[in-house]
This record gives sequence, structure tokens and C-alpha cells, in this order.
Amino acid sequence: MAENRPVVVLVDAYTSAQYLPPQFRALGAELAHVQSTPELMSSMPAPDLGVYRHRIVHHDLDATVAQLRRLAPVCVLAGQEPGVELADVLSERLGLVGNGTARSEARRDKYAMAEALRAAGLHCADQLQSSDPEALVEWAVGTGFPVVVKPRKSAAGDNVYICGSAQEVREAAKAVLGSDTIYCETNGEALAQSFLPGTEYVVDMVSHDGRRYVCGVWEYQRRMLPSGRNIYDRERLLAADEHPAPDLIAYVDRALDVLGVRYGPSHAEVMLTPQGPALVEVGARIAGNMHPGFHDRCAGGNQATLTALAYLRPDEFDDGYAGGRFRRRGEAVCCTTSTELCGVVEGIDEAVVDEIRGLDAVYGLNLKLAPGELIRPTVDLYSSTMRIFLAAATMEDIMRDYRRIETLKDRVYRVRDIEESKR
Repeated sequence: MAENRPVVVLVDAYTSAQYLPPQFRALGAELAHVQSTPELMSSMPAPDLGVYRHRIVHHDLDATVAQLRRLAPVCVLAGQEPGVELADVLSERLGLVGNGTARSEARRDKYAMAEALRAAGLHCADQLQSSDPEALVEWAVGTGFPVVVKPRKSAAGDNVYICGSAQEVREAAKAVLGSDTIYCETNGEALAQSFLPGTEYVVDMVSHDGRRYVCGVWEYQRRMLPSGRNIYDRERLLAADEHPAPDLIAYVDRALDVLGVRYGPSHAEVMLTPQGPALVEVGARIAGNMHPGFHDRCAGGNQATLTALAYLRPDEFDDGYAGGRFRRRGEAVCCTTSTELCGVVEGIDEAVVDEIRGLDAVYGLNLKLAPGELIRPTVDLYSSTMRIFLAAATMEDIMRDYRRIETLKDRVYRVRDIEESKR
């Protein structure tokens, strides 16, 4: 270990957590990675473990704590949702600043999350959790349709159903109970919640000792599929003082206090209902649409850099950011492309990729599939095909390029039928 270099521990640094190591290293830290499962989760792109000086596969808590204690880390934080509870335990056992374990379940389990908010007087959905589909049907009939059925501990739209009848609730509950989450956890119970009408927003923050900086407020645009699955399509950055951003920020700030999020990044999804904001869920981790350069350009800062600053240079974070809000520098949209293609990716059409990259409003894009991987009709974020970041002076400029992307997106991947690939 390099002398006098602080060690930062990330637990399950999948997907957007890839942006955290460069920011911590830029502030002089070295990285350790803790993998909470014996094997890497196949449902998500594997983290680049080459950027970590220390790599630990967690099997036994005492053993993992002992290994980390030898590294004398300055902080432990979750890279992705499945790492939240383990990061809380490890930081507490090591005596480090963190969110503690008292509210860990409420930061991870959507049922416990809503009950904690309800007990504190915050508006949220009515709900029932059960392993019995018929109990969920009976509750839904009594509550009134539509209702939402989903897993208690997943994310990214995984197995989330909007149900308009008893039979749809029954089928959705069976689908949830008959599957594992994207994080390879068995769904022992399904969660049914009252439908929250209105527009959905995202509020991203970074906290240090309960003081927060608002990194961005985004308005979701969704696309309803014939199957009843409501998939993400794009999200637009609001100005910090644009309605309803101030109300959403105030609500999320209270929710984070209730859930014990005092340190690190948070990603909250909130519905603005006729009765006011209501939490859909909050993750005590970095946002999925993170791209440091893009966020710096459109919001004057990004969650990854500020997370590193809050942990490694807390006085600088407190003096320059805590209690503050982002400043939008222009129109910005994060687009998540969907597909109806099904098969095996044979290759990438680089000419099409270059055409998309060359559009005036496109800041950058992330391809989510590689040759040899399966492509399937989109039902959630993890089955989408690309994430594209757009920034321009006007929304008209962005939407012109967005419409062009819609005509190009299914030409990016060269796809062969699965049966042909077996020959």
C-alpha cells in the first residue's frame, strides 16, 4: 500500500459506479473492491476490477472486516444497490463515518422504505407485501385499480407491472414470485402498491454529515408497452428553481433524514401527485444516468466528483457545496434506447455509431451490448440498448437529434437469430 494514500472501499461497483474510482484516485486515494457475491452478477456489466489495488470476495463478515482493517480504509460505500447493506455493516464495524445499520433495511427494501416514510408523516403509496398472489389480489380489489406490483429489492424497472384488474395482479405477482431480481436475489414476496398518478422525477444529491448538495433534478419521460410494462425513455434536466424542483428537493431532503442517509450519494425517484410529492424509491448510491463530463457541462458539477470530495475533503465540500444546488447551463436530456430485436449481437456497425455521435446535440453515448451477447426486447433499463447524453441551447435542437436517434438505434447492432448462431 502506498504510504499516506487513503484507501476507499467500494462494494459492488457495477454500472454507473465505474465513474467513482477515477474521481477518488484524482484526489489521491487508492481503491479496494468488495464483491458481495461469490461470482460477479451476470445481470449487469462486470466492473473493471483492474482499477482496484485490492479485491475481496465476501464470504464471511468477520473475515472481510479483518481484511479491510489491515488496509485502514477511510470510508466504505456502495457502488450499486446490492452493496448498500453490506457497505453499512462494514463501515460500522470498522468505525468509519457512514449511514449505519439502524435504517439499512429501509434504504434497501421498498416496503420498509415506504413504511418508514409513512410513520414520519411523509406522503407515499399504500401497500401490501405477501407471498400469496390471492392476498395481493384481494388487497388490490379493496384498494382500487390501477395498482403497481413489483419486487421489494430490485431496481431499473425490473418486473414492475401496472395492473388494471385482478387477473393482471395475479399474473404479475406470480411473475415476481417466480423469478430472481436483477441482483440474483430470490423474490420471496411481491409488493403491491397503490398507483401514484402524476409525473415522475429524479432528485440526485450528495450528503456529508446530513448536509446536502443537490446535483440535479430530472423529469422522466416513459413509454408504455402493450404488455403493461412502463419503460424508461428519456429524462430532462430541470432548473433548480423551476417548478416543481424546489418542492421535490424539500421532500427528498426530509425523506433522506428519515431513512438515515447522512453520507454519500443518493438517487431518489419521486412522483408529483395531486397531493404533493410521493417517493417511489431511493437508492443510497450513485445515479444510473451518471456521466461526469456531461453533468459538469449541463449542471456545473457531477455526483461522482462530489462524492469523492465529500469523503476525502469534507471541509472543502462543506464550504463550497453543502446546502447548495446545481445551476443548469442549458437544456440536457439523457436518452435510454429500447428495441424489439431478439438474437445474438454479431457486431457493432461503427458507421451508425459515428453518425449518432456526430449529431449536434449528442455529448456522448454508452453502448450496453458487445458482440456475443444476447439482445432482447426491452422490458426494463437493463434490457435497453444504449444510453445517450444530449445537450444543446434549446429543447428543439435536442428533440431533432432524438428523433434521428430513434431511426438509427436498431441499426447499431448487427444481430443474428439465436438458432442460426447455434449452427
